[in-house]
Amino acid sequence: MTLALTPLISLIAGILILMVPRLLSYIVAIYLIIIGLVGLFGTSINLTP
Repeated sequence: MTLALTPLISLIAGILILMVPRLLSYIVAIYLIIIGLVGLFGTSINLTP
């Protein structure tokens, strides 16, 4: 069984936003930074050791 990472991150972020609404701005900012970095560098980022 393979669990996709994106839905899991979305679920955790949603729960955190419900519990602590102030986190919304931080979560959105981190998401935008990550999407921007992936857009700039493409898929050339290799996270495997």
